[in-house]
Order: sequence, then C-alpha cells, then structure tokens
Amino acid sequence: MKVTMQRSYKSKNGNRTFVYTVTGSNAEMEAYKEAQGEYYREDEKTNQVLWFTTKCIGKTGTLLITDNGNIVPDMSEFDEAASLAQQYGGNLGEMLAREAAQRLLGGRTLSASKATAKQAEEPQDDDIND
Repeated sequence: MKVTMQRSYKSKNGNRTFVYTVTGSNAEMEAYKEAQGEYYREDEKTNQVLWFTTKCIGKTGTLLITDNGNIVPDMSEFDEAASLAQQYGGNLGEMLAREAAQRLLGGRTLSASKATAKQAEEPQDDDIND
C-alpha cells in the first residue's frame, strides 16, 4: 500500500502527528481496514483512507501489514541509507547520507551551509595539477 502525506498537527498531548492517505488494491485496502480495526479512519470530505503516525516517513512511503496484523511503514530504504553512511563514515558517509535523505524526502534540498556547499564545488589545492 502506498501512502502520501496530507498534513501534520500537534495532538492535545503535544505530540506531532502526521496524516497520510492510503491507496492500494481492493485486497490491500480490505486487509488494511481489517488490521486497523477500531482505528480505521476515512477523511469525512474526500472519503480517502487515512493513516496516522507520530513518525514522519517522508512525503510518500509504503505500508506493510506484519504477521501480527500491525500496520508499519517500510523503512528498509532509510535503514540502507543509514548503514551506508555509517559504513563509510567521514565526508563520504556524510555525502551518502545527504543524498539518500534528499531522495527519501522527495527531493527537497537539505539545508547545508553555503560555505560547505561552495567548498564541495571548488577544487581543493591537491586536486589542481601544477
């Protein structure tokens, strides 16, 4: 099942809540409805199926139904990106993490300092052939 972020809000407990619309095949949507049980919600105006979470998973994502019947986001791409960043560490790890985060968050530019971005574009002294 695919999800697309619609909005977020602060709950009465002060927690940030993210609201996603859910789409899928008829069979997937029936399984989702059954798994959600009393927590199943649809938008009153659009009749779109909704999924609520306190953890942002980006602009879009995929939901899975576990063997226990729980609805969870597929975070495998995030886990892979974190593993690569940790595996390589340093500047390469940071660059891999930044690129993966941009891709996973729908191509939004992350706020890197202008100095860091400019430095990455300019050749370093040891890169220049004398």
